[in-house]
Amino acid sequence: MRINEDTLLEGEKVVLVPYNADHVPRYHQWMCSPELQKLTASEPLTLEQEHDMQRSWREDDDKCTFIILDKQKWADPSIPEQECMVGDVNIFLTDPSDPSLAELEIMIAVPCYRGKGLGKEVTRMMMYYGVHKLGIQKFEVKIGLDNKITIAMFKKFHFQELSISEVFREVTLGVTVNEALQKHVFGNMDFMLQREYGKARDIRQAPFTPLSL
Repeated sequence: MRINEDTLLEGEKVVLVPYNADHVPRYHQWMCSPELQKLTASEPLTLEQEHDMQRSWREDDDKCTFIILDKQKWADPSIPEQECMVGDVNIFLTDPSDPSLAELEIMIAVPCYRGKGLGKEVTRMMMYYGVHKLGIQKFEVKIGLDNKITIAMFKKFHFQELSISEVFREVTLGVTVNEALQKHVFGNMDFMLQREYGKARDIRQAPFTPLSL
């Protein structure tokens, strides 16, 4: 989507930035992992195909993608942005006749970042963005049946089981946005800031000039 091409969302633990060409090599490395291919039901792609996919996702009107960055690392300008990458999060508009329905997909690709609350924070941030910027009113997620931790997390966010596919070994959970959900899931979102990605990136990349006395 073009709507988020200059959008940066900053949370307490993570920074979400648009998926751009500079991120593709690291993303490609992740997706060469058989484990991540299985978790995301993805087929391995060449680096060239991954670049084509990135360009397609940027232009498509039915996909909104952010790369998840480690905020602590990203705050250090000496660390390249690609080395701050820990995963990605997507909103897919799956029904052309109902633009208020979206599938949410989160991947924490770097194993050492799992189980530290990043997925929970990213879920809250992306749902909030989806509701207030994209007009989403219904969310669905597809999760492997063996991924008990993620299933439990979404159920805490009031997602309920819609269907189970034994063939694909996955469960589909869904939730409709209402006042109770917004109060429970979003609560106080003051921790989340929205900034212009281009300006923030330029500041990080600006050369450091020592103060002359």
